[in-house]
Amino acid sequence: MTAGQVLLDAASKAGFYGLMTRSMGPQIRGGEAAALLRISTRPISSLDDHYDLLVAFDWGNINRFAAELPLSADSLVLADPTHGAMPEPIAAYGARAADLALKDIAATIPGGRVNMVGVGAAAALIGLPLDAVLQVVTTQLARKGEAVLAASTAAIKAGAEAAAALPATARLPEHAHDGAPRWNISGNEAAGLGALRGGIKFVAAYPITPATEVLEWLAPALEKTGGVLVQAEDELASINMVIGGSFAGLPSLTATSGPGLALMTESLGLAVASETPLVLVDVMRGGPSTGIPTKSEQSDLNIAVYGLHGDAPHVVVAPTSITDCLFTTQWAVYLAEALQTPALVLSDQAMGQSRIVAPQPQPAPFKAQRLVAEGGLETYQRYALTDSGVSPMAIPGTPGGQYVADGLEHNERGTPSSQASDHQAQMDKRADKLSTFDYGAHWADIEGEGDIAVITWGAVSGPVGEAIERAKAQGMKIRQISLRLLLPASPERMAEALAGVRRILIAEQTHGQQFTKFLRAHYDLPAERVVVNRPGPLPIRPNEILSRLLAWK
Repeated sequence: MTAGQVLLDAASKAGFYGLMTRSMGPQIRGGEAAALLRISTRPISSLDDHYDLLVAFDWGNINRFAAELPLSADSLVLADPTHGAMPEPIAAYGARAADLALKDIAATIPGGRVNMVGVGAAAALIGLPLDAVLQVVTTQLARKGEAVLAASTAAIKAGAEAAAALPATARLPEHAHDGAPRWNISGNEAAGLGALRGGIKFVAAYPITPATEVLEWLAPALEKTGGVLVQAEDELASINMVIGGSFAGLPSLTATSGPGLALMTESLGLAVASETPLVLVDVMRGGPSTGIPTKSEQSDLNIAVYGLHGDAPHVVVAPTSITDCLFTTQWAVYLAEALQTPALVLSDQAMGQSRIVAPQPQPAPFKAQRLVAEGGLETYQRYALTDSGVSPMAIPGTPGGQYVADGLEHNERGTPSSQASDHQAQMDKRADKLSTFDYGAHWADIEGEGDIAVITWGAVSGPVGEAIERAKAQGMKIRQISLRLLLPASPERMAEALAGVRRILIAEQTHGQQFTKFLRAHYDLPAERVVVNRPGPLPIRPNEILSRLLAWK
């Protein structure tokens, strides 16, 4: 991971764009790991179909994720000969191989490490400027002392020198930095920043892979902005603390993954019934149950949309890229506060734990705006039936603003009621305020034109976008629809987006085609459609989408 981070940061410093994802096992400590990078002269949002260079520091447990390391006949594999022959799953790709004596080279340097030797060799082979690598290492390791920094610098230079005797591989073109601002950020960090920009002041959460980095980033950042983060004893405590914080008047958030979301669903119903706003960031992972904690999947869609008991209208949004985690989370805070309802943000491991070097995102205008009841109330009705469906919410301590806020059905004042008329009226209120709200153009990212459309969401938007670019280069006209607003559904907007479309391809990372079934339940789709779906951990790659599109050429 350190080697990958150094290379990504060096690429950014040298003026390139980049993406780094990571693959690892579910062990709490140690175990196999791989840093997977793509570096380019243009912004990217997806890994490619294969890797040009594989540097193997060892072959430990390679069988567990060899399928995640696709190689071609032109790829180059570097490995230390002391670790034995290339394992069969890697050899089966038919890639070129070369020995790189990582351990021996590192041993010639006091305190030398094999990963820094590998960094130097990789940088030299792909044409990444060595001075950029050394600048990054100096910045990252300065706090560890002169000895560590000197050893790392020497190891990088030694690796670069050794690369001169290695076979050539794909190289980066000469590229001058255009001077445009770049961000180097992960999806989890972006979600945390979006929460802050949206106005979040209270966070309660229990650590869980792969959402923990949202909390780790927010903890010091909230303190600087006058907010508070509490690490709760479990997910049940987290969601109820968040409801309490919001009830007290603070925009509030929690972050979790699938198992935590499952535990929180009853309390989410309480937030719906009491019209208490909150944001829940769900960084999805492989399921069901404990599943695959460190791998990505989109299989929490059903529980996010349908998992609350009873008719419980709420908001579900999903970022369409790593940087969009910022925009979408900020928007979710705005929607939760404006509509006084839970807003779920469906990110995933592929976005949350990946880092990207990308153009600086444009600032979003959204800020928490809750309709609050002012003081001096005489006949306060917390759940008054209004034209917008949103009624003023009194903060505890507001004179005359006392009301009952629980999960029982109630009348306009908040008094528990089992009357059919009260239930109908309050159900309509909670549904109408979501269905009549103007979400604007943010409901989806729509690009392109033509009578073929690809509908997707979340992290799959990246490879879909790249596949469409390749298809356009072959003369095809295709439009891409990446949904950001999943709930409530937007049938009128979708009908407009699909005008003139005869064929659609749906791409998703689930085993049971959850997204496809969701679309069929809420939207009218053209009769001719193809579905590309697969569960994690293998990502959907651009050529998988491209091959299906070219069949329609």
